[in-house]
Amino acid sequence: MTIAVVVTMWVSLSLFGVGLLSAQQVDLIKGRWYDKIEVTVFLCTAATQGTNCDAGHDATDAQRDVIRKTLESNAEVAAVTYETKDEVFVQFKEVYKDSSILGTMTAADMQDNFRVKLKNPEDYQGVVSAVQGLPGVQKVQDLRGILEPVFAWLNLARVATVGASLLLLLAAALQIGNTIRMAAFSRRRELGIMRLVGASNWFIVLPFLLESLVAALAGAVLACLTLAGLEQFVIIGKAQPAIQTVRWIGWDNIGLTVLAVVAVAVVLSTIPTLIATRRYLRV
Repeated sequence: MTIAVVVTMWVSLSLFGVGLLSAQQVDLIKGRWYDKIEVTVFLCTAATQGTNCDAGHDATDAQRDVIRKTLESNAEVAAVTYETKDEVFVQFKEVYKDSSILGTMTAADMQDNFRVKLKNPEDYQGVVSAVQGLPGVQKVQDLRGILEPVFAWLNLARVATVGASLLLLLAAALQIGNTIRMAAFSRRRELGIMRLVGASNWFIVLPFLLESLVAALAGAVLACLTLAGLEQFVIIGKAQPAIQTVRWIGWDNIGLTVLAVVAVAVVLSTIPTLIATRRYLRV
């Protein structure tokens, strides 16, 4: 039964950790591509082509001023942020820091833009129609329609993973309690004698507490190794090289998740043990 407890804790804590990591991954993607950006107005550069662009020329300062004033005067706009080519290049270097493409690009190759935060993200058509025909505007992009289906599936996967892990954690807690209850029942005569001769409650409970704690921590260690393997072989080894435009979770996220897994393991080993042994603390 101890082996069963270890395996159950391993599986449930691993799934719980995966749920936490998936939540952090969704937050990372949202922080970069969703919460920050509502509508992006890309300006003309010498390398871009568009009906509002002068071939071979960047957007002029006068055109930028007109675009900014048009955006700021729009009642649907909450905030307007201009990103220079240098600022865009800083973000580009962060996203592609592990890619060979970084060595072939410079700040001059970037495309400056206006980031537009809307008061109501659903009301973006008025902003798009107001600026998409202005001189110097190469393209207007709304990312909500692109990202919402992705985040909907990611959130669904996160909820499903966390829900399943909670059920398994409950099963692990019940199994720990049942294991300790059986162990205490088999030693009930010895426990009764210890209680009669004045042994303290902690002296009686401590061996059972240590037994459950060791089993839970063994499962937690296996779960942490599983999460580390997921980061090394799946995220770093497969996901990052395949999809370089996404900011993936790193070892700092793994560290936070490991701490949460160990904390949950300690709680799951302590509370069921205290509940299972309380009847044997009476004379």
